[in-house]
Order: sequence, then structure tokens, then C-alpha cells
Amino acid sequence: MNVKKYLLLVFLLLGITGFSQERTITGTVTGADDGMPLPGVNVLIQGSTRGTTTDFDGNYSIEVSTGEILEFSYVGFITQNITITSQNQLDVVLQTDVQSLDEVVVIGYGTAQKRDLTGSIVKVDGDVVADKPATNPVASLQGRVSGLSVVNSGRLGQEPDIRIRGTSSRYNTKPLFVVDGIFADDISFVNPNDIESIEVLKDASSLAIFGVKGANGVIIVTTKQAKAGKLTVNLNTSIGIKNIVGEPDMADAALFTELYNERLSNEGLSPFGYYDLFTGDTDWVDTISNESAIIQINNVSIQSATEKNKISFGMGYRFEEGLIKNENFRRFTVNINDEFKINDNIKVGVTFKGLKDKLPNQGSFSSSLNATPIVDPIHRDSREEYDGLYNQLPLEIGGAQIGNPLLVANVTKNKAISERYQFVGSMFAEINFWKNFTFRANFYGDYASGKSRNYTPIVPIYVSETDEIDNFNGTQLTRVSQSTYNNINFQQEYLLSYKRDFDLHGVTATLGYTTTENKVESISGSVQHDPSVGRIPDDPRFWYVGVFPYGDPTSRTSSSGQFDRATTSILGRVLYNYDGKYLINASYRNDATSQLAPDNRNQDFWSVGAGWVMSRESFLEDVESLNLLKLKGSIGQLGNQYVPVNYPFYPGVNEGATAVFGENVIPGYVQRFEENPDLQWETVRLWEAGFESQWFNNRLTFNANYYNRLTENLLVFVDIGTAQFFDNSGEIENNGFELELDWSNTSESGDFNYSIGGNLTTINNEVLSTREDAAIFAGAASRTITGQPIGHFYGYIVEGLYQSNAHIAESPVSTLGNYGPGDFRYKDVNGDNQITPADRTVIGNPTPDFTYGFYTNFEYKRFFLNVDFQGVYGNEIYRNWGNGNSFAQFNYRADRANRWTQSGSSNWEPRLYDASEYNRLPSTYMIEDGSYIRIRNLQFGYNFNPDKFSVLGIQQMKLFANIQNLYTWKHNSGFSPEAGGSPIAFGIDGGGYPVPVISSLGFVVTF
Repeated sequence: MNVKKYLLLVFLLLGITGFSQERTITGTVTGADDGMPLPGVNVLIQGSTRGTTTDFDGNYSIEVSTGEILEFSYVGFITQNITITSQNQLDVVLQTDVQSLDEVVVIGYGTAQKRDLTGSIVKVDGDVVADKPATNPVASLQGRVSGLSVVNSGRLGQEPDIRIRGTSSRYNTKPLFVVDGIFADDISFVNPNDIESIEVLKDASSLAIFGVKGANGVIIVTTKQAKAGKLTVNLNTSIGIKNIVGEPDMADAALFTELYNERLSNEGLSPFGYYDLFTGDTDWVDTISNESAIIQINNVSIQSATEKNKISFGMGYRFEEGLIKNENFRRFTVNINDEFKINDNIKVGVTFKGLKDKLPNQGSFSSSLNATPIVDPIHRDSREEYDGLYNQLPLEIGGAQIGNPLLVANVTKNKAISERYQFVGSMFAEINFWKNFTFRANFYGDYASGKSRNYTPIVPIYVSETDEIDNFNGTQLTRVSQSTYNNINFQQEYLLSYKRDFDLHGVTATLGYTTTENKVESISGSVQHDPSVGRIPDDPRFWYVGVFPYGDPTSRTSSSGQFDRATTSILGRVLYNYDGKYLINASYRNDATSQLAPDNRNQDFWSVGAGWVMSRESFLEDVESLNLLKLKGSIGQLGNQYVPVNYPFYPGVNEGATAVFGENVIPGYVQRFEENPDLQWETVRLWEAGFESQWFNNRLTFNANYYNRLTENLLVFVDIGTAQFFDNSGEIENNGFELELDWSNTSESGDFNYSIGGNLTTINNEVLSTREDAAIFAGAASRTITGQPIGHFYGYIVEGLYQSNAHIAESPVSTLGNYGPGDFRYKDVNGDNQITPADRTVIGNPTPDFTYGFYTNFEYKRFFLNVDFQGVYGNEIYRNWGNGNSFAQFNYRADRANRWTQSGSSNWEPRLYDASEYNRLPSTYMIEDGSYIRIRNLQFGYNFNPDKFSVLGIQQMKLFANIQNLYTWKHNSGFSPEAGGSPIAFGIDGGGYPVPVISSLGFVVTF
């Protein structure tokens, strides 16, 4: 090599080396809107883990090499990537991310930017529910959304009690669910892992477009669709265990024996004479519990998209054991979304969702709370013919009323086969024309069916008092029952939309025509075995009503039911904004129904909302800390079509008296109730006012609303003896405040991120009127009457116990039954110096004063910790267990150890005396504080660095541990402080089923 070439090569190498050497680059990052420095901006060398964050003045410093790419990212701003060349100073201006400030939300019959809306809509990302162990997605929203009350149950597959902004109807509280456009009564058919987002709509401006179906609020679920240009495969699996917490304290064998003997003595009865035969000490709750019940969830989803076609596929399998032995639940789901773009103006699409459930034959813990502890579940005897049989409870202590709980759990619960299927599909075609117009036609179908077969066996049980074997429940004949149902919904929509921005004006208008039709058919039957042939075999192959030759034709019964109802509607909506500052939203809908008289079939619903984005005004430009301030309000009228019958105007007939004509017996039929040609759906008038705000570079969000909802023309069933009919009469009002507060931040190093937030909703419920101010009773203690909250508890106020006969003599005389020292001293409410039914009064309110939830999320490098809290305050629970029974002797609550025995021994727990109903009348003795706070969910995990697994094509990988319902601070004595129910009878604790702690491990990987 000659000297010139050598020197040239050396200079080139030196130049390249100098070019690639690292150097320090400094700069300042500011915001485009106000030019202010941005602290906490993440500055990362793309493709590496090296990075820094800007300081309080927006300054940064970082070592980089020429050719590397710096990525500047910050919440609320568009991420900017800059390739490094020869500069040493690099100042960056970040543009506001309008989409992040004005997120797109799903509304009725379309989407819109939230900033353009005047209503109250809360959007929850699908990630919030995807990795939680709840069967129903809404169960995971407990405490996450202001105004949304979710009361969960531990029962397998059971839907939560869901109420939005209180209870406003006599017959129904459930909101309308809309899943990818189709109306649904519940969303159990939706796999939480397939959900993209959930929107909760609460005010008139958001709900009026749904007309007669929108009064109780609307929850819109959007399932996942593929993202353009991506092929993504996601695997999500978790396995966990469920355990009972909050088990009530019940008497053990020794305490039960003591209390029962005392009760018999107080009533002048002979002592129980069979203690030598009943020597057990059984905790029946523990005996039937399925400890560490398994829950396993597996999901896979695939999304693929090209310029023309976007397809998403999801499949899930869930296996879950119940808290009682031999309860198993299996669910299989599938979800398909496919959208095809024919050209720039035309696209079509289809969706399909499928569900198959194998349902458990669920039991209850009520009998385990009532069963006496002195009985062993299994009989042990030297005689072979008796040994190993289940024991019957003592004949004098619940034997005829309470079955052996373990026998029920192990034997009779396995004699049922129940399955449910649901298939939901849709098709759409969308055409864009004349630049600003879009026409869309949607067709939806929902087919749900179920079938069940039940077998009643003859089960031998040992009766200790007689030293004999009897049949459990006295069953002498085996029996099979069978039922099926089909539920078909069809829905079609034709929507014309117009959207245009011109000068300072923005208009989005929608006009539509829709129809819905719902058909239901059901049939059921049963048969007993023919004694001359023999028992129906204990084999599922024979569990059919037509079982041959075992079924006795003379015992065969059958019944059926069916209905068909339809609605047609026209609707319209206009969203208008001027210069992004002044907003008007208006909606209208007319619904016509087949369920009411022809003259009243059509009803109109409407809403008007207005908003003012004050933060865009010049007089707030200098408020550097303010990013968004929007004042808003809305008013409107909706409807509620829910009634307990399908045709409130067309009553149908019931079987009445029979007549004999010769040798023929002819059944007579009577009308079920009288027609009311003036009957209408309930009318719900709503208004609200509030504001939305964002502060400190969108780190802080603070929203507040006041709402008022008045239900008029309340639908009630009237029975005046001589006539029965449905009528519109009564008013219910709900009002309160909703507050939402969120804060998020990132450390200067970028290694530590955190967010904290919460919500609080106050609820004031009052029945303004009922028909002729008459009371509506439900259950033992629930009443609805003018001037009081709906479904309040109604009974006597306990002021203590009578301590002596002298104490009784100086107190008002009670007409409620026989009583003596040690019994309740009820309050003379009306002051007439005697205790009568007129002294029953309001003793509790199942509606809380307020509900709340708050959360904390922490991220340190790749570790994360998320904790959710949830609670209610100010409500009461009616304890409907552990109060004794006049028909059978039940076990005692452990608190009964503190019963009254002599003067001064107790002033709350009455004496042991069941001969009179006096102490079992509904009273404050059964009322417990329903307030509680719960660690609803805790999740800890680690996000793996995908760069370490790039050879496998992994985009994301997460390992996590999740604990749901970790701990509850409560005041009631039952399993759980949560107690749902009907609109007029809720908050009643029947001791039936606990809400468990669920501990699980999960793994998520995305390719």
C-alpha cells in the first residue's frame, strides 16, 4: 500500500471514529400552546433503556451519538422523535395531543370527542377488567365509576345488582347494556378479555337518544378490533383460589346445648332427651365449604389488519369452583369482529359472539347457619346397614325443616344438568357520500337458549331417635323434571349522519330509524316413576320426562310460556360547537310499543345540553396551571318500560272455577286483570349541572356534577279487592353530587411513575308520592311510602329489655303479643301510651348516603403495584337470619351467649323464649350498619423487557399476582356487607352466600 492511500485510510477511520463518538446534548422542552417549560418530560434514546427527564425548568442533558434517535414523550402531548446529527443544543417544542385531551367516546348510535359533549360519560379502558377474575365485566367496575353502584355476589355466574344514580323505579333498576350496538339485558356473554372499552352514560344529554330504555342509565361495551398494519397475538392465563372470609360466629355444641336447655326451661317444656344420641360438634359452614376453590381463566386473541381488512378473533375458557362442595361452572366464549373496506367510501362488517355455559346447581349457606351443631354429618355405627349414612337432624330441632347440609351438597346438588347458549351477531354496511354524509345500516340478532334436567333421588338417611332409616325429605318416588327456553332478539338500525367543520362552527347530526323485536318461548315438564316398574335410574341418560318404561304417564305434567313484543323508533341528535368554546347537544326520540293501548303506544323523549369551555377564553389564557375548564349542564325526559308482565294492557287469562256438564269437567277462565287504556310508560325527568377540569399539564383532573332525577307516572299494580289493574301513579326522586379527582406524575429520572385518584357519589332518595299515599310492602320489613326512601326498613324501635315485672308495669302496655321480663321494650312512637302496630316506623335505609372508591398505581422501572379501594357509607342492612323461628329450632348466633337471664344481665339480647313471636317482630334488633370499606383489588407484577425476547417476536410480557377482596372493614355480623335485591326490597342479608377472597397468579404475553 502506498503512503498516500495509507494516510487517506487513516484519516477516514479517524473521521468515522469521531463521527460515532458520544457527546453531551442539552436543551429545553416547552409546550406549543403557551411556550412554558415542561418538567418531567421523558427523553429516551430509542431502542435502548438509556434516558433522562427534564427538570422543573424543562431542561435536560443526555449523552448521545450521531445517528441515534431521541424520543420526547409527555402525558397530554404528541411524542416527538428527532435524529441526532451534529448539534450540541436541541430545544424541543411539544404539540398538545388533542386526542388525549378530547378522547373519543362511544355514545348512542355513534362516537364523539368527549370535549364536544355536554353529558356525563365515564370511559373505562378494557385493561381495567381484562385481568380480573370476575365473571361479569361490570363486577370489576365496583368503586371505579362515580354514580355507578355495583353490589357483587359470590355465587357462580350471578349478575351483580347494578344501579346508576340510585333507585328510580318500582320494578327495575338495571341499566341498558349495549354491546357493539346490540341492546342486551346483561353482558355475561362478553369475555372481559375481549373488551376494548366500557362507557357508562348517566345524564339526560347522553341517555335521551335511547328513549324508553334509557331511564336507568346505559353501559356501552365495545369489543376489540384490529389496529391498522398490525398482526397481534395475545395470550392471557391465570389460576387462583377462592376462600371464605367473614364467617358468622355461631354457637358450638356446648353453647347450643346450654341455650336450648334454657329456652325449654323458660317455656316450661321438658328437657331435650336425646343428647346421648347427638354428641357431635359440627361447624356446618366449614363442613360444606369447598376450601381453596379453584378458578382458572385462559384467553387467546388475534388481531390482524391490512389497508382493506381488519379482523379480530378472541376465544376464552373459564373453569370455576363454587364455595360449596360440588359446585362447578364452565364457560366457553368466542368473539369475532371483521371489517372490510371496499373502497374509500364503502365498508362492511360482521361480528359474532358465542357463549356456552355449563351451570352449577348452586346451594346456599343459609341451612348451614340454621343447622344444629350437635349432629355429626355422617352416622358411625358398628352395624353395617347403618354405618356411613347421613344423619338426619333431630326431629325436635329442625329435622323436618332443615336438611343435612352435607347431604344436600354431596348428593342432591349433583342431580342437575343445566346448560346455557347464546349467539350474538351483527352485519353492517356504511357508505360515505357528498363528503360530509354517512349512511349506515345495522342488523343485529341475539339468540339465547337454555336447557336443564333435574333428578330427585330417594336417599336413605339415619334417624337417631327411632334408630331407623328413612328417606330424605320423605321422598317416596324418584322424579325427573326438564325445561327448555329460547329467547330471540332482532334489531335493525338505519342511520344517516352529517359532519362538517366550517369557519368556527362544528356540526355533527344523526337521524335514525330503528326497530326491536323480542320473542321468548319456554316449556317444562316432570314425571315420577311408576312403582310397578321401578325407580328411574340414577343415571343422566334417563333424566328425561319421556323416560321409558320408568315414567308413570298419570304423573306427567307440562307447562309452557311465550310472548312476542316489538318497538319501532325514530331518533335524531345534533352536536354543535362554536370555536370549540360553546357547545350545544340536542336529542329526540319517539318510541312506539306493541305492549300498550293503540292511543298510547307512542311517547316522545328529548334532551338539551349546553357547555362552555372557559379555558379557551382570553381572560383565562394567563392561568398557566389550567389546561381545561368546561362548564356543562343538561335537561331532558326519558322513559322506563319495565313491568312484571309482558303485556300490561293485554292482561290474558288465568284458570278459574270449573263447571260440570254431564260427565265433563270444563275449566273456566278469568281475566288476569283489567285493561287500562290510559296506561303509559314511566316518565323520567333528569337535569344536571357541573364542570370538567384539567390542571398542571393535565396531571390533575377534577370533575364535579349535581344530578336530579324525577320518576313520574310510576307503574304500579293496583289490587282494590273488587278490581286489579296496572296504573300510573307515584313519583320517586334521586339527587346528589358526583366528584372525581385524579393525579398522575413521573419522577425526573423516569424510573418512577404513579397515579392516584378516586370518586365519591352522594345519594338522596325520596318517594314523593304513591297511589293514594298507600304503602307498598315487600318481604318482612321493606316498605315504600310517601316521604321516605324507597324500600326502607319498617319495624319497631327497641329501647332495651324489660328488666322486671315492675318495669313492665310502669311502661306502656303492649298489644303485640305475650311478653315478660327479658323481652324487648319497644318504643311508643306515637305517644298514645301503648305499643301497637301504629308504632312501627322507619328503622333503616338500605340506600347509602354516599358511595366511593379510590385507587393508587405505582410503577418503578418494570415493577408495578395497583391497589383499588371501594366502600359505602350511611346505609343499613336488615339481618334476616339468626333471629329464631317459630316452626323449628335453629342454631343460635354466638351473640346469644349474652342473653338476658335476670334483671340487669343484658339490655339488648332478649331472653330465650320462642313460644311467642314478640321478640321476632321486625325491629332495630335486626338492623345492622351496612357501611364498609374494602381493599377491592390488589395487583403486583413485573413487565419484562421485550428486547430480551425479540428473537421470539414478543412485544409485551407481564407476570402478575392479583388478590380481590383482600380485606373488608365492616360492621355487620353476616358473611358480607353487600346485599342487593329488588327495587323495593334490597339490603336484606339472608345469610346465603359470601363474597370470597380470590388470590390468583397470571401471565400475559403479546406477540
